[in-house]
Amino acid sequence: MADRYLSFAGTAPGRFLTRRLGLPQPAALKRWSARQPSLDGPLLRLTAGTPALPDLAPVLDRTGLAPGEREPAAVVLDATGVRDVDALGEVHAALHPVVRSVAASGRVVVLGAPLDPADHHQAAVQQALEGFVRSLGKEIGRGRTVNLVRLADAAAAESTLRFLLSPRSAYVSGQVVHVGAHEVTAPGDWDTPLSGHTALVTGAARGIGAAVAETLARDGARIVVLDVPAAEEDARKVADRLGGTALALDITAADAGERIAAALPGGLDVLIHNAGITRDRRLVNMPAERWSSVLEVNLASVLRTTDALLGAGTLRPGGRIVATASIAGLAGNAGQTNYGASKAGIAGLVRSLAPRALAEHRVTVNAVAPGFIETKMTAAVPLFLREAGRRMNSLAQGGLPVDVAETTAWLAHPASGAVNGQVVRVCGQSLLGA
Repeated sequence: MADRYLSFAGTAPGRFLTRRLGLPQPAALKRWSARQPSLDGPLLRLTAGTPALPDLAPVLDRTGLAPGEREPAAVVLDATGVRDVDALGEVHAALHPVVRSVAASGRVVVLGAPLDPADHHQAAVQQALEGFVRSLGKEIGRGRTVNLVRLADAAAAESTLRFLLSPRSAYVSGQVVHVGAHEVTAPGDWDTPLSGHTALVTGAARGIGAAVAETLARDGARIVVLDVPAAEEDARKVADRLGGTALALDITAADAGERIAAALPGGLDVLIHNAGITRDRRLVNMPAERWSSVLEVNLASVLRTTDALLGAGTLRPGGRIVATASIAGLAGNAGQTNYGASKAGIAGLVRSLAPRALAEHRVTVNAVAPGFIETKMTAAVPLFLREAGRRMNSLAQGGLPVDVAETTAWLAHPASGAVNGQVVRVCGQSLLGA
């Protein structure tokens, strides 16, 4: 369903009226397209504290954003050397004069260091960067985003910086991404990084799952579209369009993992757990069946199939697992105790399994947590609730399925091996729990 308010707010009368009435003023977001694959404008590089990333310059050069005299499309502030409150003042001094000049739909990325457990002053001011970034994200406006990346090695963060400094991250703001010291290998071609890789997407016959499949195929992957037998016809249409294959399978079946492994004798590189259902009702009115069905599809099946595929060695070394959580699991939502529990469980799975999966199988485990995304499901929400969902984020609009897909593709990227155990919200920096 079209967002008529967003369209109206972009007109001259709409801008005038929304300003006079103090209403949200969403800006049309610039997303990736083959015609416009990068941000339009130069990159401004700033430093606060003692410069601590000598390998940062060549990584930023490879983003395709060069220094220039026009208003910056992106600003990167290296704050990894901030270790005391005085140096924290340099963050203000660096960004205060330039924030207003960042182009519409531009990016501000602050680079922070891992917290030092032996230095509580460094840990305090580095933690302060999180509050700073999230607050700036809520006031910067004009479709611009602000994110924090904690890193010790710029080379390991290249895929993350390319993502955050591109139109692909249009609906990701107010996030803190931790990049480890894991050695990564750059793809042969950054435009098709998944060439030669096989990706399986569950619940991919429609909606967000179909968008994820399309985006991974764009990046070169061979796609396996998995959905329930009732959706087999739609799954085959998606698979045929992408040159992939369809797999009709009830993901809740006890032997689902074994059947997936049997269907992929050559192995799997990317596993996307997208299948999910809602059965909303307040707890006092929720029958046990509504509770159990949501937990079975959204959480239990993910646990079983992940264990089975890792145990069978179906996921090849260097593989990626990306599961779908939700801001309902992070912040809670009335009428969704079952759904919120299942999606919080995904976050717990990711944080617990990620270090072991990397150590034992050389596989990373991450999750995306969508907020209000424009789908057929949200189009059926009553008008006033739908409008509240759209506006209650820093970008004052709903996201699109492709926003979740682009974030998933970044986490599935071969060069994202240093990003592990992360739950990244794709919610336009929702004002709930963000």
